[in-house]
Amino acid sequence: MTEHSDLAAIEARIATAAALAGRKPDEVTLIAVSKTHAADRIEPLLAAGHRDFGENRVAEAQDKWPALRARYPDARIHLIGQLQSNKAADAVALADAIHAVDRPSLVGALAKAMDTEDRRPSCFIQVNIGDEAQKGGCAIADLPALLAAARTADLPVVGLMCLPPADIEPAPYFALLAKLARDAGLAGLSMGMSADFETAVTIGATHVRVGSALFGDRG
Repeated sequence: MTEHSDLAAIEARIATAAALAGRKPDEVTLIAVSKTHAADRIEPLLAAGHRDFGENRVAEAQDKWPALRARYPDARIHLIGQLQSNKAADAVALADAIHAVDRPSLVGALAKAMDTEDRRPSCFIQVNIGDEAQKGGCAIADLPALLAAARTADLPVVGLMCLPPADIEPAPYFALLAKLARDAGLAGLSMGMSADFETAVTIGATHVRVGSALFGDRG
């Protein structure tokens, strides 16, 4: 395993935040958000032993990951961006986890694709936790119905995901998502990014999505 100082630093910060909350570091999956970054930027992290990566767009992931996975077949791809229903089959064929399930039509498309592809990537329901018109995610009031639809369709829903409002203290939004997940009997919490992942870990995040702190700002 080779060294990657930024990766080690982020892992150390996750471990410290987890300890503050009485949690173990291995309860938190660090998703390295590799969207917009070319394979030659991603490979050093793979060589350092990291295996969980986040992509926004199916087409971009299809372009760069087959070659990377040929060398690192245990790499895991998390689709974290908004997903069009007509891309459901491609998403299911590629991804190990889909973090932005946000509407009944996508539930139906994913369920059909999983049956066809005979693959069942883990799914997170994205919640529009700050009720922001410009963001994806289902409204909090619509979450019970969407969860019921997903369960009826036999989607492997493992948790909830959110993007809190920018430039506002995120902790209340993370705490609300954690409560919604508890009420729904879901263990997974995909929340926290480069600026706030430590706060998310102390509140129970099981998956944090870190891009710029690992790769630098996107060009």
